[in-house]
Amino acid sequence: MRRIGAWITKSLALTALVTFAGACSQEAETPEASREAKTLSPEAEAEPAPKPLDRAAVQKRAQVAFAPLPEEAENPENPITDAKVVLGKTLYFDARLSKNHDISCNSCHPLDRWGADGEPTSPGHRGQRGGRNSPTVYNAAVHISQFWDGRAADVEAQALGPILNPIEMALASEAEALAVIDSIPGYAPLFAAAFPGEEDPINYPNVGKAIGAFERRLLTPTSFDAFLEGDASALSEAEVAGLQTFMDTGCTTCHQGMGVGGGMYQKLGLVRPYPTEDLGRAAVTGNESDRFFFKVPSLRNIEKTGPYFHDGHIASLDEAIETMAAIQLGRDLEAEQVAEIRTFLASLTGELHEGEPELPDSGPDTPAPDPS
Repeated sequence: MRRIGAWITKSLALTALVTFAGACSQEAETPEASREAKTLSPEAEAEPAPKPLDRAAVQKRAQVAFAPLPEEAENPENPITDAKVVLGKTLYFDARLSKNHDISCNSCHPLDRWGADGEPTSPGHRGQRGGRNSPTVYNAAVHISQFWDGRAADVEAQALGPILNPIEMALASEAEALAVIDSIPGYAPLFAAAFPGEEDPINYPNVGKAIGAFERRLLTPTSFDAFLEGDASALSEAEVAGLQTFMDTGCTTCHQGMGVGGGMYQKLGLVRPYPTEDLGRAAVTGNESDRFFFKVPSLRNIEKTGPYFHDGHIASLDEAIETMAAIQLGRDLEAEQVAEIRTFLASLTGELHEGEPELPDSGPDTPAPDPS
């Protein structure tokens, strides 16, 4: 009994000691101290640190999706020579190849404005307008085809179309175009130098070959090409972040290759409808399955070549980015994502090829302008 009583006495004493210690602890932890502890608690206050940008990983992904521009876009069927380029540039700027001597290739694709005139659709003969936006001529030679619907295989074929289009340059026939060239004495030596050994070098296919050769050197490499070639420092941190957002969003589904586009056809309004009555490629192929399919435009120099889309319906680049993400990918982008992508796209703006050539003088038999 004495042992039990002693044990009870010790237990009561221990209990009292623990209770006293707890009370002291509670008294010491004032509300201010508690708040300070919570304020300083990393678990309660610290936000997750942003994941560092892996520049090398982004570069590796980009090298798979894209390719740097070459020095010139070669065509084995139309070898590029300096003489051919000189002739092609002269023809490109010569408005006498239009009915009223007021429209040249450079009118709708001005080289000092990144190859696009900034209009929804371009004015042609007597102010007539077609139904489609004039895309930039810069880097067009690396595309899969020419025109929005791909009806011309290459820049050589494309160059011949507007001269005879009644809405554009409006000459009546190939013979009329050649008669104009024949009437300008300075063209004979230019054609002879560009096509040596040909008995009659002034012919309509050679007009296309010369202009095509000129356009095959209208390439605009940028720091993005240096990045693709291995220089990881060629792009800024913001540009690399924008490139990552561009790829993560899914833009490379269509915009890929040397042109960052221009290498495939795609339906406009793949996920959500786009308001167009233009049949697109179906008007060329006659296949209903090609309805609303267009050549994917290149994004090189895109910040300088608005308005956008085949109808020039979209005025701003931000709106174009938002619209494409929505109707092609089914994604509604945040403003921050749009800004990041726009920053990357700005890295695709290259240097202009400026300088107009001196045109040869007209001859006594050169046809007069015909505004009718």
